[in-house]
Amino acid sequence: MGYAQRTRHLAPEGAYQVLAKAGRLEAAGKEIIHFEIGQPDYETFSNVSLAGIKAISEGKTRYTDPAGILPLREAIAEDAGRRRGIKIHPEEVVVSPGGKPNLFFPTLALIEPGDEVIYPNPGFPTYEAMIGVAGGVPVPVPLLEANSFSFDLEAFDKLINQRTKLIILNSPSNPTGGVIPAVDLEHIARQAQRFDCWIMSDEIYARIAYDGLQVSSIASLPGMKERTIIVDGFSKTYSMTGWRLGYGIMPEKLAGCVGLLLTHSLGSTAHFSQFAGLEAVIGPQTMVETMVTEYQRRRDVIVAGLNAIPGITCQMPQGAFYAFPNITGTGMKSGDLANLILDKAGVALLPGSCFGEYGEGYLRLSYATSIPTIEKGLARIRSVLG
Repeated sequence: MGYAQRTRHLAPEGAYQVLAKAGRLEAAGKEIIHFEIGQPDYETFSNVSLAGIKAISEGKTRYTDPAGILPLREAIAEDAGRRRGIKIHPEEVVVSPGGKPNLFFPTLALIEPGDEVIYPNPGFPTYEAMIGVAGGVPVPVPLLEANSFSFDLEAFDKLINQRTKLIILNSPSNPTGGVIPAVDLEHIARQAQRFDCWIMSDEIYARIAYDGLQVSSIASLPGMKERTIIVDGFSKTYSMTGWRLGYGIMPEKLAGCVGLLLTHSLGSTAHFSQFAGLEAVIGPQTMVETMVTEYQRRRDVIVAGLNAIPGITCQMPQGAFYAFPNITGTGMKSGDLANLILDKAGVALLPGSCFGEYGEGYLRLSYATSIPTIEKGLARIRSVLG
């Protein structure tokens, strides 16, 4: 028996493949340094964990409104709106188990077979996966190192057309750490309005930005909130990856449609996780600031170390917690080099090709780990490439 066409393009996510291989090497007794998984090394903040425990002890382990409990949606609406300078209503907020449902379900709600969807490349692999499942036509736009890994606007202008239904943005970016500057967002917004496109703005790393940079949201631009889906969550900002808690912000009618897709697929997000998320939003934010300051220190160490390795150059990331070094000077393909570094140096990292065709020639390293671990990993990489 065959499988439906909508699943035939799906492939494993590279980070999990490398993690599995690294796990096999560890099981065989080899020490592995992990730069492959984009997961904060901080424990969930204590006040957040205690709120989740308290919720369980109080019996908050039931089904909820598929869109999320009202107190959490109200808190997200106030917090997200204040940070972006826009008015958001609780009815425009959809809570989900992790951020991915609010990537997938708006895409399913909007895209008909044959509709074109512009997305960043190199970019998060789920973008291309969800476009294909919806029957859309994936249209990659290169992120240029020469433009601090923002969109190649010249290519974008050639690719957008009357068949374009959705434009996906990710700023700060996974895998590059690049931030789309305000002037580029304004250009993209004008084109979205000209061709009557939706925007999906993946802002999961929006609060992890460095050197005092404030990350702009395209939803804040005039006339853009009503055509923008903001995707955000708790995993990166509050170190809550295992709590599975994310949200989308979108026009109320679309939110209703996405809520129905949640109803008939996932049901609802874990009751107690939502109370932990409520504490994360309304509680003290000092740990977020502390974590971002530490990430910046780590960023500076890993970028300096990568630039000291023959054949490698690395631009300074503006946000997220990924370094995306250019390895064309080594003369090797990214997959071959990543395998060599794992096998010979015991350092797990990702080839840029995991993130699309324009990721070839790069590696991705997560620096959401300690500085001693970063320095040890860099020394091992130097020992192989030297």
